Amino acid sequence: MRIDVITIFPEYLAPLGLSLLGKARDRGQVDLRVHDLRDFTHDRHHTVDDAPYGGGPGMVMRPGPWGEAIDSLLAERPELVPGLVVPTPAGRRFHQSVAVELAARPWLVFACGRYEGIDQRVVDHYRKRLDVYEVSLGDFVTSGGEVAALAVIEAVARLVPGVVGNAESLTEESHTAGELGGLLEYPVYTRPTTWRGLDVPAVLLSGHHGEIRAWRRAEARRRTASNRPDLLDQPRTGA
Repeated sequence: MRIDVITIFPEYLAPLGLSLLGKARDRGQVDLRVHDLRDFTHDRHHTVDDAPYGGGPGMVMRPGPWGEAIDSLLAERPELVPGLVVPTPAGRRFHQSVAVELAARPWLVFACGRYEGIDQRVVDHYRKRLDVYEVSLGDFVTSGGEVAALAVIEAVARLVPGVVGNAESLTEESHTAGELGGLLEYPVYTRPTTWRGLDVPAVLLSGHHGEIRAWRRAEARRRTASNRPDLLDQPRTGA
């Protein structure tokens, strides 16, 4: 999978070189590239923003640099059509199902906005040529799209075959349609069996796989009912 990120703060994406994703990058499983939007400006101040039409506070990112940046990437692989991911509080909520959809694509381009956002014409223009995904992490606002891009890339790249060493671990996670059927993941424990007066549930020490599986399903449902009751109303598979 190829992933390109366009931003005015390339250093913000440095964590992508760490952990599993960094190793996947070193192995060539994920081709990750970060681009500075200011490289596509033509004035001595490398201006990427301007005042909004219609008035109002803040600044809006100009369409010119974005168009040049995205077009330069498209020209590199004209035989491929990337998905354009635009993190924005005005986008649809990012879910695990969207991560699965994005992970199936061979190429993604992330456009990280700042200030009051990117001129709407950029999205409107590329929607005619590409699949555009305007996504939001939740009902809150950050200073820019980089933090959301980090989260989305992490969620997507770990689904690329080979990135996570034990692929079976991907089927027993919160929000997956595997063993838990979309419920939150059950509590997990490790050694020692007693810590600060708290014991590991006896069933996990029993060696009885059927009982352990039933306990985990029950705990997943209990945790979901407590923390995310809205998930219980959604269609599920598996558990």
